[in-house]
Amino acid sequence: MSAELIAELAEIIEKRQVTCVFQPIFDFYQEAIIGYEALSRGPEDSFLHRPDALFSCAVAHHRLSELELLCRETAIASFAEQRLAGKLFLNVSPNTLSDSAHPKGQTLQLLREYGLDAQQVVIELTEQDKVDNTEQLRKAVAHYRQLGFLIAIDDLGAGYSGLKQWSEIQPDIVKIDRYFIDHCDQSPVKKEFLKSITELAKATHTRVVAEGIEREEEFQLLRALELHTVQGYLFERPSAEPSQQFEAQRFQNLGYTHHQHFVEPSLAVGWLAIEQQAICQHTLCREAQRIFDNDKALFSLVVIDQYHQPVGLLYKEQLTEVFASPYGHALYDKKPIASLMDAEPLVVDENEQLDRVSRQITDNDFDIRRYIIVTRGNKYLGVVHLRQILKHMTEEKVRHAQHANPLTMLPGNIAINDAIEHRLRSNRAFSIAYFDLNHFKQFNDLYGYASGDSVIKLLADIIRSHCQAVPCFIGHIGGDDFMVVFDGEDASATCQAVIADFDTQVRRFFSPEHIAAQGYWSCNREGQRQFVPLLALAVGLVTPDTRSCDNSHQVATLATDAKKEAKRHKGSHLFCCQRRGPAAPLFRIHPEPLDSLSPLSLHE
Repeated sequence: MSAELIAELAEIIEKRQVTCVFQPIFDFYQEAIIGYEALSRGPEDSFLHRPDALFSCAVAHHRLSELELLCRETAIASFAEQRLAGKLFLNVSPNTLSDSAHPKGQTLQLLREYGLDAQQVVIELTEQDKVDNTEQLRKAVAHYRQLGFLIAIDDLGAGYSGLKQWSEIQPDIVKIDRYFIDHCDQSPVKKEFLKSITELAKATHTRVVAEGIEREEEFQLLRALELHTVQGYLFERPSAEPSQQFEAQRFQNLGYTHHQHFVEPSLAVGWLAIEQQAICQHTLCREAQRIFDNDKALFSLVVIDQYHQPVGLLYKEQLTEVFASPYGHALYDKKPIASLMDAEPLVVDENEQLDRVSRQITDNDFDIRRYIIVTRGNKYLGVVHLRQILKHMTEEKVRHAQHANPLTMLPGNIAINDAIEHRLRSNRAFSIAYFDLNHFKQFNDLYGYASGDSVIKLLADIIRSHCQAVPCFIGHIGGDDFMVVFDGEDASATCQAVIADFDTQVRRFFSPEHIAAQGYWSCNREGQRQFVPLLALAVGLVTPDTRSCDNSHQVATLATDAKKEAKRHKGSHLFCCQRRGPAAPLFRIHPEPLDSLSPLSLHE
């Protein structure tokens, strides 16, 4: 390396000529920016402007520790100055962290100086550096974690230790290396790697960030794999002044719309939320203790930041235990509650379904005695006790079982009517599809009721499989009649897919002779022989006008009329009804008594 570059590096460090840019990290499912990765740059007119050149030069001349401290301070200062919400992701070399000569306590001191807390910072350990002292690294990581920092492994899969480092460090977050994201939609090997990482992350309760996304096709695959936390040029390039609000339109332009499944209010977690006092993260421990002392019924306090977003949960028992110890008051009276609070509480949106919240509780092994925090638009709304969630879910499951169809275990008429009524009351647009089989009675008579039940189960399974990826409610009216209430714009395409799948699979219930003849001969109710076609699926689809329809019965009538039109066609058919409201009432316009009118005049 040239003497000019060495001298330039020294000048950069001494004159603090490092700038910082930030790249947002998005959770598109929660519709939030969870944090920003700080990226350092040298002077713009220099070869050392590029971070790879800058840090390579520092490593080669044993000035990495100095450079990293300078970059860290620059990032913290800029993050605090812009008042960015969420986490600050700081890149740290493992060898710097494990270097016994590296100054200790500098990061914590910088955070205090700029008014930030350790809980707001994620230490990113890059995998691209070979770790010389693994034991020292483990101790350093444990020390940082004890102070409240979160730990992330950067560039997973690119470096020396791979899954071994994951096992030893047990990070809170892993960031998948760009190599495995690049054209992952075209590589079966990369796709399987991403699947494996996703499953491992679920088992170890680790958050996965897919970084370096540049193509829409990569994003679509990550969506399918349920990797919701993303970062890359496709969404936003690094900038000195990054976005501070989640822009849903940015993801909608990529073909993604966050469909929040419409559920009746009693099945959303917000239904159970109760308002409870919240305190600022800078509140002192002695002040928090005073709040608990004044309200004996209070067992926890939600901790919020300056944007009224929840950042932690403080339990009364935590303070009691600390202050009961020798010198407890002397050590903690003037410390902010951020040093004691649970910095990783379960936070969910008020519209989150209870069964999904329940899975998060069980998957993450949360203490059943604890609370979860409920938000509205990322702002604190209230809390729910975990026991209350599980108790309410049990009651709802019992109620559901009482009204479910015993053959398919799908919700019955009462639940279907409730689902429609809730949408009408909320004035929320929806579509409703009525599914009915043609020639089902004749099939039952010929092939028996066991075969008939099997066909009904088949139709239920097909509807479930095609509707699981779209926001909707599936109900079983009875017999071979089903209703699906769609909340998105996928109704027509989904119905067509159900029809095509049913037409293919139902053939296995017929004999080869009947398939070849496309039907069979049977006697009708008058004893006359007639040719009966194979089973077909009639679907009536309608989008009710929520301002014109007053109740679920009017909507059901619309769907029934649409279904009748579909049954007029030979074979399976989808009829999309253009009428959106109840039929106009019949007015008598003649002076004659009603029973004197001819059948023709009644329809005029």
